[in-house]
Amino acid sequence: MSTEHRERSDRAHRIPSGLRARTPAPPAWLLSGLRPEAAPIPWAAVARAAVALSAPLAVGFALDEPEYGALVSMGALSGVIGDTADAYRMRILNIAVPQFFGAVGVTLGTLVFGHGWVAVGALTLIALVSGMISSIGTVASVSGLLLLLNAVVGAGLPLPRPWWAAPLLLAAGGLFVLALTLLGWPLRGRQPERAAVAATYRALADALEAAGGPGYDERRRRLTQTLNQAYDLVLGRRARVHGRSPALVRMLAQLNVVIPLVEAAPAAHLRGRPLPPAYPAAVRELARAVEEGRTGTPALDLPEPATRAERALDAALRHAAPVVHHAEPLPHRIDDKLGRPAALTVRARRAVRDMALSPASWRYGLRLALCIGIAQSLVSLVPVERSYWVALTVTFVLKPDFGSVFSRAVLRAVGTAGGLVVAAAVLAEVPRGWWDVPVMAVLAALIPAFSAKGYAFQTAAITPVILLLSDLLNHQGFDLIRPRLVDSLIGCAIALVAGYLLWPESWRSRIGDRLADAVDDAARYVERAFGPRPATEAGLRAARTARLQARRRIYRDLSGVRSEFQRALTEPPPAGTRAAAWWPLVVAVERVVDATTAARVRVNHGAPPPGPDEVEAISADLRTLAAGVRTARTPDRLEPPPERSWDEESVLAPVRHEVAAAHGFASPERA
Repeated sequence: MSTEHRERSDRAHRIPSGLRARTPAPPAWLLSGLRPEAAPIPWAAVARAAVALSAPLAVGFALDEPEYGALVSMGALSGVIGDTADAYRMRILNIAVPQFFGAVGVTLGTLVFGHGWVAVGALTLIALVSGMISSIGTVASVSGLLLLLNAVVGAGLPLPRPWWAAPLLLAAGGLFVLALTLLGWPLRGRQPERAAVAATYRALADALEAAGGPGYDERRRRLTQTLNQAYDLVLGRRARVHGRSPALVRMLAQLNVVIPLVEAAPAAHLRGRPLPPAYPAAVRELARAVEEGRTGTPALDLPEPATRAERALDAALRHAAPVVHHAEPLPHRIDDKLGRPAALTVRARRAVRDMALSPASWRYGLRLALCIGIAQSLVSLVPVERSYWVALTVTFVLKPDFGSVFSRAVLRAVGTAGGLVVAAAVLAEVPRGWWDVPVMAVLAALIPAFSAKGYAFQTAAITPVILLLSDLLNHQGFDLIRPRLVDSLIGCAIALVAGYLLWPESWRSRIGDRLADAVDDAARYVERAFGPRPATEAGLRAARTARLQARRRIYRDLSGVRSEFQRALTEPPPAGTRAAAWWPLVVAVERVVDATTAARVRVNHGAPPPGPDEVEAISADLRTLAAGVRTARTPDRLEPPPERSWDEESVLAPVRHEVAAAHGFASPERA
């Protein structure tokens, strides 16, 4: 057993070290950003975008009011960009709520149009508010973006009067996109949620197929992402219709019973050899049953389990199969594993409170306000025609949840240049009038198709659309091309200097603290997984729920840390090189959590539980590691844990080896 554990620890060392060797150096960010991602074309979104942006232009020309049609199409453009959710209820929020903030923004912008320094002050204040509310969540982020974008447009373009015309027309465009989006709701209202639950089972089957091999870690991360997405979709609907929709309750029960299978996967992987193919095949059959809504008596053809991990999988599959195939929801299985969501008003109050008290929220708001203030002051002092594009560029580049500011600034410049080539051909060769309608349909269809390929491609697709709409509002024609390129470069330069170089956030405040929090959460998870056994059945259920909540919270946090690391890797030194140095520790913490889950499964299926001293020692080593991550600037500054001698036959032996490996990754010269 001890030899097996040492070999497993050696493999743990080698895998992250390979990841360290393959970690992209900062200069590779440009090639990565310009390489199209392998994503399928969303044909439904392509068709919606073509209709949503071209139909208002046709109506505008028919009524001899092309400016009105252009404004409706501009509102539709924001709706197309914001339509990123899967579930229909979330799509309503993602489109409708930002349209309200966009209407407020264009109203404020219109009121200060032509007022010089008053406009500068107003847009700077709006930028502060926009930046702060962007930290609340996805819908708030899009709302903050649209608030500022429309305020900039209103303050920079002569829009139709009276003051309420522009917000009304822009909102009409966004609501037109929403109406097109909801056309499929009667036919496939629950399809996104059902597909997400089925995708969780398929991702689990992929992870089980890779168990014991080198591809497991990546598939386990994909499983975590699909599980989180499925819970978000199903619970988003449950907050409104829980208890009144049998189909929704059944989907929640199907999602809940996948949790024991997810817990058994790490135990299967740590055996070090592949599982019998019958196990992943059975999970794939459950995925098909979920997707097709099948009912009846399930038939499981599973081999006789030979190990504790296989016994855990066998028990979990036999528990899940009846629930998946059951036509009526089982009342005792409908509660999710994270607790009932708080009421919408309660969550809104918490979000506003957290935003107002968050240093990160104020920091981003002030950074965005500074850049917008500089951009507006510059164009007020220097006669730059139709210079609202400078502030628009700054706003898009400085979105913190869209990626690295450094890479986005350069990729936006590249994408804008590519889009201007297309716009130049359109403005030079296509006569203004009815020909704009089919041209707009083609250009609009490219937006969702190119957005799936990467940020530079999205920028290249959006640029000619905005320029064509701008030409319908100010009639500059081909003369728009050169000023827009200059304005984009000025905006990117402002974002790089005032929004990036002047804000040298330390690694500790941006990534290190989040990584340290994840390590602390891993310590708490070990304590919860192997704490004192409750004396009552209710206590056992509560302890298991707390353990599940802790595990999912860790994986969510690590997913966010991983995303932040990926952004930092695309930045120049020192941020990029520092992120590369710490990157293997993220993988190490994930492996510690996996090993802890596997140990808990083994105890559930007959292994002797560990002693409290061993649990306390592992937790202490993890907390020491977390404290070191918070204070050390580089991994080699971390202090190693004290030497301890434990029983290699203990169920926690793999966890101890993973914790030692984590310290080894952080302190390579001591490993």
